[in-house]
Amino acid sequence: MTLSQFQQLDAVLRANGYAETIAWSENIKQCQDADAFALEVTYVICNSGMAYRVANAIYWRVVEALKADQSATTAFGHPGKAPAIDFIWQNRAVLFAAFDVAANKLGFCATLPWIGPVTKFHLAKNLGVDVAKPDVHMERLARAEGVTVAALCVRLARESGYRVSTIDTILWRACADGYLNSPLYLTEGWHGSTEKLREAQKLMPP
Repeated sequence: MTLSQFQQLDAVLRANGYAETIAWSENIKQCQDADAFALEVTYVICNSGMAYRVANAIYWRVVEALKADQSATTAFGHPGKAPAIDFIWQNRAVLFAAFDVAANKLGFCATLPWIGPVTKFHLAKNLGVDVAKPDVHMERLARAEGVTVAALCVRLARESGYRVSTIDTILWRACADGYLNSPLYLTEGWHGSTEKLREAQKLMPP
């Protein structure tokens, strides 16, 4: 993917309501307090393997329970995730202090309960670490170029001036919304995978 191609995706996303999301990603700071840390971990645990709308509703019920000094199990019936959330919330001060001083913050995220080899990237991003999450869309884009997700995002970050995690955010959203069809990109390249992008560009002001 060339810088020009990436910039086309960026422009279309901005024109279709994602400018604030991009700005948020560019300006996110490293997490600064234990409560915020625990809630970010809780958010990622809730979203792991679940549709966003379902997980988001569960997350807010869990937050309400935690802030009322109740167990997450009162709001979430998952036998593994709810106890993990309780552990994080009850030990948030110690866990946040350990995260704050960890030299390898991505590695530290992987030690937390119910945080796996892919979700550790999601959590680290939300905590302000400048990394890319190697989800299925991103893996396809990288594989098409014969590189890793990290290498793809680092290159485009260097060329565009964006953070690595912002490159990830833009590319993932472009794939999720269909402007870039990641399965077709893997097999047919840019021109065979951007039909929706071209249609969206026709609607943009000159």
